[in-house]
Amino acid sequence: MPDTADYSRKVPRHVAIIMDGNGRWARKRGLPRFAGHKAGMDSVRAVVKVCLSEGIECLTLFAFSSENWRRPAEEVGLLMNLFMVALDHEVKKLHKHGVRLRIVGDVSAFAPELQQRIVAAEQLTAGNTALTLIIAANYGGRWDITQAARSIAAEVARGELDAADITPELMQSQLSLAGLPEPDLFIRTGGEQRISNFLLWQLAYTELYFTPLLWPEFDDKAFAVALESFAGRQRRFGRTDEQVEQMRDA
Repeated sequence: MPDTADYSRKVPRHVAIIMDGNGRWARKRGLPRFAGHKAGMDSVRAVVKVCLSEGIECLTLFAFSSENWRRPAEEVGLLMNLFMVALDHEVKKLHKHGVRLRIVGDVSAFAPELQQRIVAAEQLTAGNTALTLIIAANYGGRWDITQAARSIAAEVARGELDAADITPELMQSQLSLAGLPEPDLFIRTGGEQRISNFLLWQLAYTELYFTPLLWPEFDDKAFAVALESFAGRQRRFGRTDEQVEQMRDA
């Protein structure tokens, strides 16, 4: 539980989004599923723009889960190509606006060419501070926790750490989003109301927001509605209403 929570803050520091509904958006229009993924890029741009204008520090987008490999091979191939095209054409724009790009997930499964583009994009934007944009690619929450546990277990095996010294803070320091604030607001588009193996550890105290809008329909106005919903919520982190009010007034 965060001991330094800002109870008066009405704008989230960190927003995490599952961008669901691209395929259904395309199907409703008689288009191939991939057309929905391309259309969803406009929503990504809109959300990034709002984050920059509102002073949101971090934005995490679930682009490709570890389970998405089960999709038809043609769709997976097209998604990988879209990822490379986006890195080629969008990163310079992000850099121009002071956006730092981070890719989290098991990128070792990607083609070497894509891995090289990821490294180059992260290096180019490493010094930017206006917004940290995290793309979760070949990512799963269970994978994230497992790789953190393996790292800690290896330290114990080498005698560098006692098992009794393992704490939630230590575990968090080994996760993919280590060093970043935990998400304050989670958004899922497309009407589904589940987390789907996304940031399982990090979403423990996150406010959840679900919308029936399909991802290509989620524009700056829809994002503003989600942020307004967040602003109206009371975040207690286990405390009572009275305690929260006292801390807010302090």
